[in-house]
Amino acid sequence: MGVVVATLVLQVALPADMVLHPRWLLPAVSALLVVALLLANPGRMTHFSTVERVISLLLVAAVTAVNAFSAVSLVLAIAGGTIGDRAGAVLVTGGTVYWTNIVAFSLWYWEFDRGGPGRRAAGRAEFPDLQFPQMADPGLAHQDWEPSYLDYLYFSFTNSAAFSPTDVLPLRIWAKMTMMLQAVISLVLAVMVVAWAINNLK
Repeated sequence: MGVVVATLVLQVALPADMVLHPRWLLPAVSALLVVALLLANPGRMTHFSTVERVISLLLVAAVTAVNAFSAVSLVLAIAGGTIGDRAGAVLVTGGTVYWTNIVAFSLWYWEFDRGGPGRRAAGRAEFPDLQFPQMADPGLAHQDWEPSYLDYLYFSFTNSAAFSPTDVLPLRIWAKMTMMLQAVISLVLAVMVVAWAINNLK
């Protein structure tokens, strides 16, 4: 939850023409969703709750929507040559959008791997969608080991950085397609921002 809140706060650093308007709308809606999620489950998730899952998915969708808008705005501005000579703003925006993309996809993996954290905690998950090293080799962890959110965040980061699986393997089609989409977005962002920076930084 702290990662999500911190990532939403980063949106404040984006230029006015790179964020959804009115600017206060998304932070306000996201704050309400975070509060609702904390009220629904103030402690560690130990059971499956439909209400909690709906709130979680709405929060993830909100983070994804604002980042998609910022990413498209940035790419179009660079491609159309309308970004001007704001080198600092472009690099800050590119870095923020890139990181938010990592967080957003980590949340999708967290929410859909084996039916989500609630089903995993309740023991209702059967076959894994993502295979972590600890699952392939029982000698690496306790028998009841389960991936935490930070495992999904690391997995999302490595997929964005390497544009391919590293130590975690996708086993289901949805996981493969989601990883492919994330890699494409990360590649486009990296190429566009780095190419622009090389031409404009002094």
